[in-house]
Amino acid sequence: MDRSFFWEKIAKHYSKQPIADEAAYQKKLQVTRGYFRPDMEVLEFGCGTGSTAIAHSPYVKHIQAIDISSKMIEIAQGKADAKNIENVTFRRSSIDEFSVSDRTLDAVLGLSILHLLENKEEVIAKVYKMLKPGGIFVTSTACVGDTMKFFKVVAPIGKLFGLILNVFTRKELEDSLTDTGFEIDYQWQAGKGKAVFIVAKKAG
Repeated sequence: MDRSFFWEKIAKHYSKQPIADEAAYQKKLQVTRGYFRPDMEVLEFGCGTGSTAIAHSPYVKHIQAIDISSKMIEIAQGKADAKNIENVTFRRSSIDEFSVSDRTLDAVLGLSILHLLENKEEVIAKVYKMLKPGGIFVTSTACVGDTMKFFKVVAPIGKLFGLILNVFTRKELEDSLTDTGFEIDYQWQAGKGKAVFIVAKKAG
């Protein structure tokens, strides 16, 4: 089944849901902005309904924001239009389909997405190539392998509905990043079982 099927179905409902942990979300925004500069070119993949890209837009030059769901992108564009945001470009694309020259981006955001990909290592390697030396990869990832081992059993069922759940631990995520060549510059977790927030830097 097409991965986008699940997200197309829930897009409208998803857009109306409040942020589960507003304080943690605001902290992640603040930490990320500490790395931003006004001249930065940024990519966010798995941007959903665009709230984070729009929130970051005043702090950088331009953000390309992509998602596999056309309905999510439609909602995101509507939010941007309503706020007269002109430096965020929303379009439907997966990270696998997305193409950009090597060493052209200053920052890539992959938030609440790595655990939904079958090819996590390939995507991390692709992000590494996209970034300029010194560029950052910002992730917030559910490492359910640390607390919910039974997901390894039920994850294949999710694929039947177009929802992938890649089960790995925090250590395995760290290793995926450092094995690719990233240095972990910042790491934080709001509490046990919460998403792991990482800012990884490309050396150079």
